[in-house]
Amino acid sequence: MSRSNHPPHRRRARRSALAVGALAGAFAVTLSTLGMAQASEDPGVLARVDNPYAGADVYVNPEWSARAAAEPGGSAIADEPTGVWMDRIAAIDGVNGGMGLQDHLDEAVAQAGGQPIVFQVVIYNLPGRDCSALASNGELGATEIDRYKTEYIDVIADILREYESDANLRVSAVIEIDSLPNLITNVSPRPTATPECDTMLANGNYVEGVSYALSELGSIGNVYNYIDAGHYGWIGWDDNFGASADLFQQTATHGEATVDDVTGFIVNTANYGPTVEPYYTIDESINGTPVRQSSWVDWNRYVDNQSFAQGFRQELVSTGFNSNIGMLIDTSRNGWGGPDRPSGPGPRTDVNAYVEGSRTDGRIHAGNWCNQAGAGLGERPTAAPASGIDAYVWIKPPGESDGASSEIPNDEGKGFDRMCDPTYQGNPRNNNNPSGALGDAPLSGHWFSAQFQELLANANPPV
Repeated sequence: MSRSNHPPHRRRARRSALAVGALAGAFAVTLSTLGMAQASEDPGVLARVDNPYAGADVYVNPEWSARAAAEPGGSAIADEPTGVWMDRIAAIDGVNGGMGLQDHLDEAVAQAGGQPIVFQVVIYNLPGRDCSALASNGELGATEIDRYKTEYIDVIADILREYESDANLRVSAVIEIDSLPNLITNVSPRPTATPECDTMLANGNYVEGVSYALSELGSIGNVYNYIDAGHYGWIGWDDNFGASADLFQQTATHGEATVDDVTGFIVNTANYGPTVEPYYTIDESINGTPVRQSSWVDWNRYVDNQSFAQGFRQELVSTGFNSNIGMLIDTSRNGWGGPDRPSGPGPRTDVNAYVEGSRTDGRIHAGNWCNQAGAGLGERPTAAPASGIDAYVWIKPPGESDGASSEIPNDEGKGFDRMCDPTYQGNPRNNNNPSGALGDAPLSGHWFSAQFQELLANANPPV
């Protein structure tokens, strides 16, 4: 649906009155002292920094922190920063007496104490959300793009604009997890296609919604948009890699969005693929057989998220994104520690034995995503850990479920996905392997104590 069919909202040219005129001199001083990027042509508008995580603290969600601290051993990580999820319209004001977006922003300002701080917010409520799964389905039907814009994005943008003049607040907005990659891998004629994904491709509301979110939030001077880009075990194959980059570029230039609205991309959000596989690489061969040909790798170009993020970044730049875009990697649950973690390369008898003995990824299949048994906390949130990587982040708060392991009636729009059922073995997306999911899991986003304890026990690096 064309943007012109909707009432105009605040556009890029409009800025908070607090960010102009009298504050220009003070902002110039702040730019100098904080090492910020060169100021824009408007002397009253605070320029964005190249990497918002550099030289900044990151917001600790007090609600998650309290739940973590209440767990045995949880106080060791309760002060780690995690993402705040706006996964339905009601979350903006807060649900069940909890904190809303404005409450979190006020707390972030208080935590900053006059120093730079990053507030991580997940924008996650597209029409027909997560067309290839059920556990993370949302409240909006496939055609409710108007509600998405006016009741969700516009309201979030209005709240964020109230904080635009805060020189120390940097808002990292993670945009619509799993949405655009689904339009590449889970549509006809792919064997993994679903009718729901075909519908979202045909009606264009994923592209329309993401581009609208980019343009609205990108018009706010201290908001940094990171588009979700799946992970290497999803779009690392040749037939997905370039097509995904092209779709992201088309989306970022659709409607009133531009590539300038995109700070970067995030990979492995709420997933389990390792950041770096330390004991084998994609370039190796065993007795003349390439690692790519092993059953686990299955001709993928990548074996971990960091190499994928760096390679995909170059592909994105080649399609027209700015050369200074950065990547985020969600490391909240991809540590894979514990007694079964290998301590070195596997046997070189054949390529499958080598890869199986080398890989730290403890999943049964790389397509498994729900409440994975044996997973551990990964690298702690860190700014600029590698070339092209803006930060390791914990966007998925450890201890929050991916989905219920059996059907639970609810008013949150969340369905029952068999990939969250530990007894399930029948999904072509993971070659009909067992799901690898933990049992007795609650609805997605709800606290899952047993998973939290596993993540602590299997943390790598150890807690």
